[in-house]
This record gives sequence, C-alpha cells and structure tokens, in this order.
Amino acid sequence: MQCNVSKISSSSPLTKIKNIIFDFGGVICNIDIGLTKARFKELGLISFNGSYSVSEKEDLFRKFERGSLTPQQFRDFLKPEFSMPVTDAQIDEAWNAMLLDIPESRIRRIEKLREHYRIFILSNSNEIHYNQFLKDFRQRFGYLSFDHLFEKAWFSFQIHLQKPEKEIFEFVLAEGALIPGETLFIDDSLQHVKAAQALGIVACHLKTDQGEDIADLFKE
Repeated sequence: MQCNVSKISSSSPLTKIKNIIFDFGGVICNIDIGLTKARFKELGLISFNGSYSVSEKEDLFRKFERGSLTPQQFRDFLKPEFSMPVTDAQIDEAWNAMLLDIPESRIRRIEKLREHYRIFILSNSNEIHYNQFLKDFRQRFGYLSFDHLFEKAWFSFQIHLQKPEKEIFEFVLAEGALIPGETLFIDDSLQHVKAAQALGIVACHLKTDQGEDIADLFKE
C-alpha cells in the first residue's frame, strides 16, 4: 500500500487497525546522513558514503546495527580508515552528527494516538545513536525511556535482528501478540514497507522526502 497520509482519518478503511509500529530514524527523529559524511571527511575518512560503506568493510555498519559489535569494537574497526589519529569522542561526535531533532509535534501526535491504539517502535539502530537520541528524548519530553511512551520499543542492536529481514517482523508480531491485519507499520524505507506487507502487515511508506510527517496522520 502506498500511503497518502492526508487520507488517513477516522472514516478510512484503517479503522480496523489496533496497533501502530513506527520506524524511528526519519519518521520520529529527523536525520541527515550527509552531516556525518561531512564530519567524517573533515576527520580524514574519505570513503564513507550514504550506504554506510567504508572500503572493504562494507558490513561494519550492518554488524553494528545488529549488535554484533560493541561501540568500542566499532570505533576500533573504523580508526585505521582515517588519514589522521582520531579519538573515540571524535568518532562518536561525527557518527551522531546525522541525528537531528525530534519535533515536538510528532511526540504530541503519538501521545494522542496512544489513547486509541497500541503503539510501538521498530528501528534499525546502534548503541551509540541510541544513547544519544535517548538522552535527547529524556531531556526534551521527560520520559525515562521509550517504553514509557510506547508499549514496546524494539531496536535492532538489542534484538540482533534487522529490517527488512522477515524474521524481525515475525519476532515483533509474536512478542507483541499482534495480528498482521490489525497492525499498521510506518517506515520511510520502501524496502522495509514491502517486507512488512509480505507478512500481511498493513504498511505505510512515509515519503519524508516529500514532506510527509506523522504529525499529519490520523486527522480528526
């Protein structure tokens, strides 16, 4: 399903939906990978690109998101790729540069949706990013953890599974006791949306590059 967010309303066919699963990066939190690319370049890492590829170590970022590497292992694997010595703090700062803000309007919309739906997060992420955006989330909105707003937040590095693998969706459906046809999944990656749809989940491709925003979902 190609989702037009302006058409999601109380009178839509989505009234059968009881559960909503949100992606995090790009959907709840704004991101700009180009900022990390620029910071890495300033530090002497020229080969980083938007696909998280560094020369022959292309799966480094995938492994980090899957929780197969600790933050220190991630930093130590990266350091030889720089043309100058870098510290752990410099790597973390550059790596987190892509994390922008969490607009308050999105959190307020989610708080309202929580009154009518079971709500969840399912995100491909890594421990360094998680610690940074959790810190911001706590400071700005007063929740101690994502589980204090969402019924459950699943992050790939914690459960050792990644989108778009079918296993991660099967895991979430089982752990949350969710019925696919009653579950709406919202992601800005079409690949992830198609993977969810293959399991019968009602999935919405949020076109953030065209200005679509979850704050505009489920209009009264």
